[in-house]
Amino acid sequence: MEEFIQLKGKDVGPTSVVLAGVHGDERAGIEAFKKILPTLQIEKGQVFFGYGNPRAIASNARFVETNLNRMFKPDFMLSEEEKTSYEYARAQLIKKYLDQSDALLDIHASRTPNSTPFVICESNAKGIVEYLPISLVVSGFDTVEPGGTDYYMNSLGKIGVCVECGYFGDPESSRVAEKSIFAFLKSRGHIANDTTPQRQSYLRMYEIYITKTSSFTLAKSFNDFEEVLAGQIIGIDGKKEIYTEKDGVILFARNRKEIACEAFLLGEKKNSLA
Repeated sequence: MEEFIQLKGKDVGPTSVVLAGVHGDERAGIEAFKKILPTLQIEKGQVFFGYGNPRAIASNARFVETNLNRMFKPDFMLSEEEKTSYEYARAQLIKKYLDQSDALLDIHASRTPNSTPFVICESNAKGIVEYLPISLVVSGFDTVEPGGTDYYMNSLGKIGVCVECGYFGDPESSRVAEKSIFAFLKSRGHIANDTTPQRQSYLRMYEIYITKTSSFTLAKSFNDFEEVLAGQIIGIDGKKEIYTEKDGVILFARNRKEIACEAFLLGEKKNSLA
C-alpha cells in the first residue's frame, strides 16, 4: 500500500488532504479510494490522498496501540505511554502533509447500526460542507473531544472536516464516502463544481462523559442523535447513576470497562453552523 498518493492538476490551485483509515476497521474511505483513485484526474492544485493507520488497516482493527484520532493534540496533553505508541509516530508523519495543506477531509464511519451520516466541522468550513451530500452538520468537537485530524487543522487556522459515513458494516457508507470526496474536491476547486449548496440542519456538542470507574453500563441502547430529556438516566458508572441536565441528543453511547474512557456525548440543536 502506497501510504500517501499525490495527484496534481495542470493549473495552479489549492492544496488539500483526504484521509481514509485513520481508524483501520472503518473501511468506507478505503473502499472509496480503491474505486476513485485509479482514474481520478485533478484539474487545479494538488491533493494528497492518505491511508491514516496502515497497520490497523492491515489488521482490520480500530487501532494498534492507541486511538490515532486523539494523537493530534499538543504533546503536553498526551501521556508518556501515548507518546511512545505507533499511532503517535504515525500522527507526526500525517502532520507533515496537513502542514502543507489548506483543508482536510477525513473519512470515518460509525459503530452504531443504522447510524445517520453526518459532518463534523466548525464554522470556518461552511463553504465546503454545504456542498457535501449530507444533511446533518455537527460542531463543537474541538472543545469536547480534541485531538482529531480536523482539530489539528483548525488549530493551525486551516479547515478540518470529518465525514461520518454511516454504519461501518453497511456498504452504503462507502458510497457516501465516494460522493463526499467528489463534493469536497469540487468545493475546493480541484475539479469543476457543478453542484449547488444544499439545506442542512445543525447540532453542537457541548459535553462528553468520561468514565470514572472500570464499569460503565448504559441504561438502554441509544441510537446516534437519539433525543434525550433533562433528568433522563443514561447509564451507571460503578454504582453512580448518570443523568442528563437538559434536553438534547446523545451520540456515540457505549458500554465501557475502563477508567477514563469516552462513554457518550451530548449535543443540542442550533439554527446555524456559527
